[in-house]
Order: sequence, then structure tokens, then C-alpha cells
Amino acid sequence: MRARPWPSEQVQALFADGWPAFIGADPVAARYDARAREFFADLELAVLDDGLLVAAGWAVALSWSGAAADLPEGYSDALARAVEGRLGGVPPDTLMICGAQVLAGRRGRGLAGVLMAALRDSAGPAGLARVIAPVRPTSKARYPLILIERFAEWTRGDGAPFDPRVRTHARMGATIIGTAPRSQVMTGTVAQWEGWTGLPLPGNGRYVIPEGLSPLIVDRDRDIGEYAEPNIWIRHR
Repeated sequence: MRARPWPSEQVQALFADGWPAFIGADPVAARYDARAREFFADLELAVLDDGLLVAAGWAVALSWSGAAADLPEGYSDALARAVEGRLGGVPPDTLMICGAQVLAGRRGRGLAGVLMAALRDSAGPAGLARVIAPVRPTSKARYPLILIERFAEWTRGDGAPFDPRVRTHARMGATIIGTAPRSQVMTGTVAQWEGWTGLPLPGNGRYVIPEGLSPLIVDRDRDIGEYAEPNIWIRHR
């Protein structure tokens, strides 16, 4: 596994499935994403099968004191902290796992866990003392009206975290250290949201949307919809 440029068609195939259409509508993340990929290219890992990109994981390095009160507000704020810290010469001490994506048809084979473990283990050689991740709990899409703070406390009968993505991290020894109710904030016009969700949005109000972890707030008078994506902060040993 190593960092390198990938053909655009392979990247598009990798990310064509597994994310809702509205996930790219976060203006803060869009502002910092390219610079983050440039600054932290050594923290991008990939799995190849005969030259085909079948999975990729990525991380950034930032400064974090280790206190829950000092956690970034979420994914977007963490990207901003990482990039602005690099530009400002602030020494990073924490690796943040941004995500792991597996090509459709290759899922269920443990590749995401392999990538996250590899990213976690890269923190030490990089001189980073801590490892955190803002996890997108996909099963929360079935419970969009439940506050993320309550959802994060849910467990199965065996005591393991309720959400499968959080369980993957827990099996690696990670623990929940907080929540990020507004980890990313996606905005768009009413027409854009109707396209992203496939739903007519005829009036003002809160809407439960496909793959949404929380309700979409629509204001037709201002022609805007806003969706706040919640995440769960976890910390690896």
C-alpha cells in the first residue's frame, strides 16, 4: 500500500457507491479538501488488485490536546484545523482517520478494517501521539430523529456499539470520546435537494431524506435547504 496518483475513472468507480449524493455539498470541506490531499498525501493508502484500485483510506495530521473539549467540531472543522495548522507552522500531534472506501463488489472482506488499521499504525512512525476519527454511523439513517448523543450510547445485547461502523473501530480497540452533531453542514437550493434526494419538497419544514442521518431543513422562501451531518468521535489506542 502506498500513495500515488490514480486514474480518474478508477477514483470515480471507487466513490460511485457508498455515499449519498449530497455528501459533496459541504462548502467548508470543499474549500479545504484539495489542500488537505496535497499536504497529507503520505497518509493516503490504497489496495490494488492487478493494478485496479479496489479500496482507499486517507487521514490528516492536526494538533489536538487530547481533551474532549478541544475536539474539532467535526470532520470539516478538523480538515480546516489540519490545513490551517500546516500553513501556520503548528506542529501536528494527532492523526485523524478521514475514511476508508471499498469498491462495490469487494465489500464484506475486511478491507476497510485493514485500511483503518494501517492508517492507525502509521501514526507512530509519523511522530503522532494520538489517533482519532469522526465516524459516520450509517445505521443512524434508520433513526434520523434520534439525537446523535443518544444514538452513540446505544449498544447491542452483547454490549458492543449498535452501529456497525463504530463496532469496526471498537474491535480495533477504539472507544467513543464524543459526538459531533454538525460534523458537516450541507447546503443547496430546493431544486438541488430535490435532485439529490429524489423527493419533492413542496413546503417549508423538516424532511426525513434517504441516507440522511438527521432531518433536512427546507426554507422555500429563501430557496435553501440545510442538512447537518452528525458523526461520532472515536479514539484509537
